[in-house]
Amino acid sequence: MKNFWTPILAMSVALAGCADRPLTYTETGAIIGAASGAVIGAAAYKKDRTKGAVVGAVGGGLAGAGVGAYMDAQKRDLEKNLAKEIQAGQARVEKLPNDVVRVTMTNQTAFETDSSAIKPGFNSTMDKLADVVVRYGKTTLVVVGHTDNVGTDSYNQRLSERRALSVAQYLESRRVNGMRLATAGKGETQPVAPNSTESGRQANRRVEIYLEPVVQG
Repeated sequence: MKNFWTPILAMSVALAGCADRPLTYTETGAIIGAASGAVIGAAAYKKDRTKGAVVGAVGGGLAGAGVGAYMDAQKRDLEKNLAKEIQAGQARVEKLPNDVVRVTMTNQTAFETDSSAIKPGFNSTMDKLADVVVRYGKTTLVVVGHTDNVGTDSYNQRLSERRALSVAQYLESRRVNGMRLATAGKGETQPVAPNSTESGRQANRRVEIYLEPVVQG
């Protein structure tokens, strides 16, 4: 299994030249989000997410075969808590390489068009998600916002960032440790369906949450 912290250490070396000034949000976010590489390219939710700070915040990392078992158990509990949303096509839970679990929330549930305010009806879904990730505290979460192609590239980029931030802030309000959270916006650059139809655009207006194990060493 690929060591979770290997890309983080590499990123830390790349940022060593910044030691004489405070890291920007993008730089600190790159540290916590490095394990997902180009898939995420996270921008930070808060500062000071060093390896030691994250490991300390979660009370130590996972090791060996326990990593996969821990993430598999978390995935099962997410599927159980979100069963109603999954059945209705409002959420997906998937296992990705390197023991990463991705939860995708669709536009049906989370946001109105051209808005970063979480719908009141989405709160119960977020509470179900928070219930699981609080119990499985030895993970980091990178919240990634996406949009359709309606509007300019720059506007959609900012909208996707605001949506991701709204979700991260909500999760923190539900007792998810802020040190575990980072955000990123991908704008319209990663569609999962054609933007030529309303159903396709709706599928592209989504938020993805990447749950990554914190591994020892």
